[in-house]
Amino acid sequence: MKTMDARKLNHKTLEEIRIRAVSRVQEGESPEVVIASLGFSRACIYNWLAMYRAGGWHALKARPIPGRPRKLDGRAMKWIYEAVATKDPQQFKFPFALWTRGMIAQLIRRRWGVKLSRSSVGRLLRQLGLSPQRPLYRAYQQDPEAVRHWKQTEYPRIRARARKQGARIYFADESAIRSDFHRGSTWAPRGQTPTVSSTGARFSLNMISAITGRGDLRFMTYRGRLNAQQFCLFVDRLMHDSTTPIYLIVDRHPVHRSGAVRQHVQGYHGRLQLIFLPSYAPELNPTEQVWQHVKTHTVGRKVVTGPDQLRSVVLGALRKLQKIPALVAAFFQHPQTKYACVYV
Repeated sequence: MKTMDARKLNHKTLEEIRIRAVSRVQEGESPEVVIASLGFSRACIYNWLAMYRAGGWHALKARPIPGRPRKLDGRAMKWIYEAVATKDPQQFKFPFALWTRGMIAQLIRRRWGVKLSRSSVGRLLRQLGLSPQRPLYRAYQQDPEAVRHWKQTEYPRIRARARKQGARIYFADESAIRSDFHRGSTWAPRGQTPTVSSTGARFSLNMISAITGRGDLRFMTYRGRLNAQQFCLFVDRLMHDSTTPIYLIVDRHPVHRSGAVRQHVQGYHGRLQLIFLPSYAPELNPTEQVWQHVKTHTVGRKVVTGPDQLRSVVLGALRKLQKIPALVAAFFQHPQTKYACVYV
């Protein structure tokens, strides 16, 4: 795409473009996306961000009043953005895999000889359109090629076969929640960390659920470790009132691949097919979003007093979710599971 020549613009127009571009980055857009949409060269946006950092909005005027020299110019800003956005800290010989303000401060001092405080680094990162986020964890044993093949080839074939057979595709998964699980924040006086009182005895509840892209949700709770008997019981409940064949997609847990489960599935004479996801790829299963929702938005905000109450809270959360098929279907819109959002 042909880039625009800023030298051909009048001062007022250039000033408005600079301010608009930096404002968009401050609101969270990527500098690369912003500058591409405006048609300027990539170097422009980082120069403008450097100007803004050194002198605020006034520095973006077409003819800014000279002030103190910039510690970081556009080239440095571009390098910092690309280092944080596209590289792992371990590539710069740091011992950890997550970026922190302290590590970035060290990186800037090492590369550009500029000493910044942690708070200044935080402001810099926000000015670059970056924000602190919880990363997705991926097992190092995962085979990226197998994941790509599943998304682009294998699952489309499964979906086409299910449509031809008139079958419904369910994704299933198991999870557990402990009585001492808490998620979220609460208001309290500064400097006084609040505490949540609960029973000192820890206990847990196991759950299994299956969902479809249409928003169907089926679930079961159980105590103790998952075994073939528990999984087969869930399968029987899933098949009980089904008028169509079912394709059940699960991970490669030993129970799912056990002889007892295989024999049980064969007993449905083709009406049930068990299909396995690639190894070490839980992010491909939209059912993970069920557990995220139940744990974070319901159970994690409750005070649990006993096993029966924990089960009651979990069942209530799952039943409530079951009545909102649009929300369940939305779990298939997650970036990692959007490949499966076309339902059958």
